[in-house]
Amino acid sequence: MATHHDSSEPQVVVRLEDVHKEFGDARALAGLDLEVRAGEAVAVMGPSGCGKSTLLNLVAGLDRATSGTVRVHGQDLGDLGETGLALFRRRHIGMVFQFFNLIDDLPALDNVALAAQLTGTSARQARRRALELMDELGVAGRRDTYPAALSGGERQRVAVARALVNRPALLLADEPTGALDSRSGEQVMDLLIDLNQIGQTLLIVTHDPKLAARCASRLVEMADGRVARERTLEGPDSEGVAGAALSSGAGA
Repeated sequence: MATHHDSSEPQVVVRLEDVHKEFGDARALAGLDLEVRAGEAVAVMGPSGCGKSTLLNLVAGLDRATSGTVRVHGQDLGDLGETGLALFRRRHIGMVFQFFNLIDDLPALDNVALAAQLTGTSARQARRRALELMDELGVAGRRDTYPAALSGGERQRVAVARALVNRPALLLADEPTGALDSRSGEQVMDLLIDLNQIGQTLLIVTHDPKLAARCASRLVEMADGRVARERTLEGPDSEGVAGAALSSGAGA
């Protein structure tokens, strides 16, 4: 499934080539080209309606391109049926959402373990892996707590543990701090930084220039369904760069 790549360069985890996506008469993506390499943390910003969420849905295999090629972890997603896409997503992609998407009637540990069980991992192994991750993320003490009784920050940490339980090649984050207070948001940003520093590939869609500046090594600005501009971000000084992008209309 993995493609051959030059060992001197990081593997390309995501490659979109001339991708178009239309919803009836509305065009969401108009010839989008994008690459994300292993170990990168890429933030995607842009005004509402520019195609950010559509991009994320295509990479996740939750939607299909009208034309063009979407490759993730060496697999052309256009070659997979719905069952194949679901299996691929479970094994290779972790997803973190703005509003957590936890199952309300399952305690935290079961929310995390279920994602592993769906790939065929035994219940015992799944719970062991889930508890290890929850411990690393500082929420093991809340393993028997239901989502409604968790704080926003705790729910997002449980959601991150669920996203990581199958050791995905790619972690997708859709406004991961959007529903959090400032303190919890800072904690989630720290977590994303830590994950990237140990090699996790991240693709983050956000309106928040602070998140992009702190967590990403590259900023992709979208407009009218395509990439308008890309730039490298380096350390805390990049916040001014991301802020300038926002003020110029890249992230309203």
